[in-house]
Amino acid sequence: MACRITELVLDCREPEKLAAFWCEVLDYVVLEKEGDDIAIGPQEGFGGLQPILVLSRTDEPKNGKLPLHIDVNATDREQEAELERLLAAGARHADVGQTGDEPWYVLADPEGNEFCLLRSRVS
Repeated sequence: MACRITELVLDCREPEKLAAFWCEVLDYVVLEKEGDDIAIGPQEGFGGLQPILVLSRTDEPKNGKLPLHIDVNATDREQEAELERLLAAGARHADVGQTGDEPWYVLADPEGNEFCLLRSRVS
C-alpha cells in the first residue's frame, strides 16, 4: 500500500484572488470555503487523480523561493499558446536563474509563487 498526494496547501495573502487564478489555470472549481481558506479542485471533487489545492490565508509575507513549486503542462494546445493563456490569466515571467535555453518557462502567480510551464502536452 502506498500514499498519493491528494492536497497541496499554499499560504497566501488573498485566497479569493489566487483561487480565481488557479481555477483558470487548472480548469478547477471552488469546492469548499472554510473561514478564509478556499479549496479548489476538479469538477468531480476530492479523491480523484488530480490533487486539491487549498489556498490558506496568512499575513506573513513570502520570503524568497518556495522549497516546493508546481509544474503544469498544457492539455489542449502547444506550449507557446498555453504561455499566452497563462500570461493573460495573470501569470508573469519569473527569473530564478534560468539560462533561457530551458525547454520550460518559469512563471509566477499573482502573489509571486513560482511555477513552471513544461513543454509536453498531457491528456
